[in-house]
Amino acid sequence: MIYQTYQGLADLMQPFRLLAAAGSRVEWPPLSQLTAALELVGLGNLTHHRPAFGIDRVRVGDREVAVVEEISAKLPFGNLLRFRKLTDDSAPAGGGARQPGSTPQPRVLLVAPMSGHFATLLRDTALTLLADHDVYITDWHNARDVALAHGVFGLDEYIDYLMRFLRQIGPGAHLVAVCQPCVAALAAAALMAEDADAAAPISVTLMAGPVDCRVSPTEVNRLAAEKPIEWFAQHLIGVVPLRYPGALRRVYPGFMQLTAFMSMNMERHLNAFAGFYRDRCQGEAERAEATRRFYGEYFAVADLPAEFYLETVQQVFQEYALARGHLRWRGRLVKPAALRRAALLTIEGERDDICGIGQTLAAQDLCTGIKTWLRNHYVQAGAGHYGVFSGRRWSRAIYPVVRDTIQIAESTFGVR
Repeated sequence: MIYQTYQGLADLMQPFRLLAAAGSRVEWPPLSQLTAALELVGLGNLTHHRPAFGIDRVRVGDREVAVVEEISAKLPFGNLLRFRKLTDDSAPAGGGARQPGSTPQPRVLLVAPMSGHFATLLRDTALTLLADHDVYITDWHNARDVALAHGVFGLDEYIDYLMRFLRQIGPGAHLVAVCQPCVAALAAAALMAEDADAAAPISVTLMAGPVDCRVSPTEVNRLAAEKPIEWFAQHLIGVVPLRYPGALRRVYPGFMQLTAFMSMNMERHLNAFAGFYRDRCQGEAERAEATRRFYGEYFAVADLPAEFYLETVQQVFQEYALARGHLRWRGRLVKPAALRRAALLTIEGERDDICGIGQTLAAQDLCTGIKTWLRNHYVQAGAGHYGVFSGRRWSRAIYPVVRDTIQIAESTFGVR
């Protein structure tokens, strides 16, 4: 009844949201405080559809280049989306031939979390990467919009999708995973390497991901480990209402994930809302708009398939399966040491309160098949979780390390 209760409350509040939206468009100065209050109501509105990436141009060197989105592979639970630069001469999806005389950029698969938000959370990550790379991203769908006929989607299927996407991109690609999917990304790369798959990535970058949650456990880790998996299945899994395409699918609702994240930093969010109201009343339009943009993204929530959520909690956060050498994909043991022909970069933020220092670094000890000079670890001073992949620290300090790792792998293993 979790989802039905939420949906009932959402339906009950809809007239008030419509009234607030209409009132917020009033631009009469004597009513500025009322308008700001109505906008504040709208700011807290949850949406369930992916926002636009809005990446239509990128600066490459000393010029701006137009960018278009292309779906390179369309699957039930997510698409492989490419940000194609209109003057981009890199190979088409699938590793086809390049035009003579072209100077292709390295192809990167950016793996977004499936953790209650959409892939647009990595908009800044993708935009920064685009200057020097041909960027693809895992564009995961909201599980409530995926028909039950498409079956289940667990950790095995997630790994399947990553391997399929890498094969679609073609040999010589690079894998960059952010946060939650670091375990699945490392597993996919290891499995493909062990099989001598031509499309195995030639570099793997893991950013702020829970490779070994036994190290420096955070509040998120403690909450995941303090109750048995049966408790999560009983208390946190809902059924999609009949009105949606994914009717009757069991999901971990995105609004519950959002509630959990907000409860960890409630004071910060309350201060942000108060700041928005103050900025709106005082005519600080630019600051108010920045807050509006952030929460427009933050409150766009996506449901997770129940199988994926529960298996991730159990295998990543409770059993530490990859770190302990027990992770299996479709019954087959995952062996990170099978990775040899690749570079490895792990990145952490000094002040990350979601993925503690050392959790991502643990991948270095697992990937013993990679030569020492091709392994690197970077800790960004002063960065929290989101600062690892967005904002000034990401673009000015962290990104150059990622770019250099990719370039080293290109020079060492690149497909010519």
